[in-house]
Amino acid sequence: MINTGNPIFSHKFTSDPTVLVYDQKVYLYTGHDEAPAESQNYIMRNWLCFSSADLIHWEEHPIPLQAKDFSWASGDAFASCVIFNKQHFYWFAAVSHSDIPGKAIALGISETPTGPFRDAIGSALITGNDIPFDKNPMANLDPSVIIDTDGQAYIFWGNQQCYFAQLSNDMFSLQGKINTIELPDFSEGAHVFKHNNWYYLTYGYGNPEKVAYAMSRSIHGPWIFKGILNELAGNCETNRPAIVEFKGKNYFFYHNGALNGGGSHRRSVCVDYLYYNPDGTIKRVLMTSEGLR
Repeated sequence: MINTGNPIFSHKFTSDPTVLVYDQKVYLYTGHDEAPAESQNYIMRNWLCFSSADLIHWEEHPIPLQAKDFSWASGDAFASCVIFNKQHFYWFAAVSHSDIPGKAIALGISETPTGPFRDAIGSALITGNDIPFDKNPMANLDPSVIIDTDGQAYIFWGNQQCYFAQLSNDMFSLQGKINTIELPDFSEGAHVFKHNNWYYLTYGYGNPEKVAYAMSRSIHGPWIFKGILNELAGNCETNRPAIVEFKGKNYFFYHNGALNGGGSHRRSVCVDYLYYNPDGTIKRVLMTSEGLR
């Protein structure tokens, strides 16, 4: 497939991008919106995987993971994050739990970036018992994981409140307490990454969602709010950013509702260039229909 502009793909509805650079390729993992045109509900059963060596020519791989690959899950393939660490690929994904009320975060594992991925733990990493269900049944959404420079892994997630915790050495459990981060108008869609000596935390801001970001010199904070990174994505109430550096350039992945028949429940992943200022802050992203062409 050749990317001729935004959205990147036109044959399927894709959402909630997460991006991994491995072995001179970009691996783009997305949600898969399957809601029919008349539906105003999210219908998401699996995730998709694409790869590219130049972000123009893309290869689609077989479905690497489905929500019901986790035997304890009732379904619903919400936003996710894929990372490489210690010779394995780890897929952190939000799903619905079949026994514990509220959303849960699952962990898949594979020896290859294209999968197939399997349940790494046999149970949920985070459930409604960790974040009380009656506080917010949607709390455990949109995981984002970072491996710090010392090798320690941290997970960020949340809905209406941003949470973070340290992960154990094997990535299979939380280590220590769950912490909260106070961010203006935090909705969901956390994405954490490091560039030069700064840590960045981007997220869906307000409702409908713009994307805002904060910066810190430490993964533990304090996080300094820096403002809006990009405006509302067309015809879509949500957004979930993914930012990556590849072959000397920086890219901003997001989703909108621009495809024919698209909208908040039939979204499409896009990509545009991202630029840093000399002080480490990020210039506002210009969303384009041309994309990288």
